[in-house]
Amino acid sequence: MSASSSPHLSTPRALARLIPFVKPVLPRLIGGMFAALAAALMTLIIPIVLQAAVDGPIADKNIPLIAWACLGVLVLGVLEAVFVYLRRAFVLAPATRVEYRIRQDFYERLQRLPVAFHDRWQSGQLLSRMMQDINLVRRWLVFGLVLLVVNVLTIIIGTVLLFRWHWALGTAFIVISIPLWFFGYRFEQRYGTLTRQSQDRAGDLATAVEESVHGIRVLKAFGRGKHALQKFARQADGLRGIEMRKAREVGLLWFWLDSVPMAAFAVCLLLGIWLATQGQLTVGELFGFFAMATALRWPLESLGFLFSFLMDARTATDRIFEVFTEQNTITSPEHPATIVAPHGELAFRDVHFRYQDAAADERDLLDGVDLVLRPGETMALVGLTGSGKTTLTTLPARLYDVTGGAVELDGVDVRDLSLTDLRRHIAMAFEDATLFSASVRENVLLGRDDLDIHSAQAQAVLDEAIDTAQAQFAYELPDGVDTTVGEEGLSLSGGQRQRLALARAVAASPTVMVLDDPLSALDVDTEALVESALRRVLASTTALIVAHRSSTVALADRVALLQDGRITAVGTHTELLRSSEHYRFVISSLATEDQRVREAEVNL
Repeated sequence: MSASSSPHLSTPRALARLIPFVKPVLPRLIGGMFAALAAALMTLIIPIVLQAAVDGPIADKNIPLIAWACLGVLVLGVLEAVFVYLRRAFVLAPATRVEYRIRQDFYERLQRLPVAFHDRWQSGQLLSRMMQDINLVRRWLVFGLVLLVVNVLTIIIGTVLLFRWHWALGTAFIVISIPLWFFGYRFEQRYGTLTRQSQDRAGDLATAVEESVHGIRVLKAFGRGKHALQKFARQADGLRGIEMRKAREVGLLWFWLDSVPMAAFAVCLLLGIWLATQGQLTVGELFGFFAMATALRWPLESLGFLFSFLMDARTATDRIFEVFTEQNTITSPEHPATIVAPHGELAFRDVHFRYQDAAADERDLLDGVDLVLRPGETMALVGLTGSGKTTLTTLPARLYDVTGGAVELDGVDVRDLSLTDLRRHIAMAFEDATLFSASVRENVLLGRDDLDIHSAQAQAVLDEAIDTAQAQFAYELPDGVDTTVGEEGLSLSGGQRQRLALARAVAASPTVMVLDDPLSALDVDTEALVESALRRVLASTTALIVAHRSSTVALADRVALLQDGRITAVGTHTELLRSSEHYRFVISSLATEDQRVREAEVNL
């Protein structure tokens, strides 16, 4: 998993990557900033009114003018509240639209990125980016960004206004406040690093929870719940340690944000009293100066929180864009080829493949595979464990791309076809059958986006697929085929999940079907029924079937033997038994496994 941030980008440039998402609602956000600035200006005008009131009506004891001054302050307060309301009205709804768009694009990006990307990234890391980081960016846009811009402008405007009463007071206030910028810069450097560590640790923690939930049966069966808890506690304690370091950094910044302005107040008070005794400053002007300085205290104090919020948002943006900027190596060509009349010839031409993390001196897992499946032919693929059978089955549909050679469908390199077109021609069923938290109907008809799944035609396709896969148990579920099977289909047995996954491949009505040992979880009798039904389907469909049982080989017209990354023999079962010693060894291993399965079923 990539865990690098974007240290080469300044914080403004890093956050500027959000502009394409923010652009549609930018006028509303700017309106919110102007409303917030107007509210701040109402606050800054009040000290000027108070200074005029102290030196005028109050000094003269003019009761009517004092009442008008009080009314003016009240009006300014009401206007401030109105502008605060307008700020919220301007920014809340647009920010949720930005969040929605980022989250939608993020999910779409996850769908488009190749399987190799998902092999490297922990699901918890992706989940924390999808939910926590995007939500944090939304909250920063609504609150952090608006207040940071407005409060900085308020400080600048208010500081300039301090010179209105006396240049010495304004200069003293600014000079004493200079250390705040140094501490702010130091805070940004330290807090940014800690924030990145914290959010990455939170992603790791989410992964640990997800793994424990999905593996709860294993943990309970082996009595390892306490071990899992101890591991989780160590990870949670590591996250807690980082959060405590973040809190210390924020606390230290707050210390300076509190103490420096108070020191400035004290010095300015002494200086102001001296200036007043010298006749250079009236009581009203001194009162107005400190009213203005007090009005600036909240913007100054808020900088600590807003800076920490800014760094959180920057780190969240970095983490989100790590996914957005990840290179997608499996894409549709700019000018895709088309197969007008598909007949289902599948060919592997000198195919080489190695995983990205393979050592440089390690030989290719697939090292020059040559194999041709004739239209309508069923080919069984056999080989010892680790020979690359499953890897080979991922190449026709471009779950991975070959690193050498080519895979061709009807004479066309699969890389020259659009992914949509290619995956409409090729359907897959995996040994590890994955179902979605949806109805049986939706799971089985997943590959038929050309059908209304509730139409009569879709029902006919569904019934035929379920019948072929011997998955009639689906009709006996509480709501029949409209029963929701639950997360990953874990409410069903392994054999039931495999049969529904096989039904899904059959329902797709593909030109080529690639089956990676789809019957491994079935008992012998059910497997025989499924194989019998499959023969009818495979009579008109090209099929590549990974065989881990000798009974699966019987489905095939021909058998291909994968050895040391290459196809070393192709022929009928009988021919290979006669001509290949390695094939006899592999088949005997499969037969031994079959015997163990049968004995286990008898014992049950």
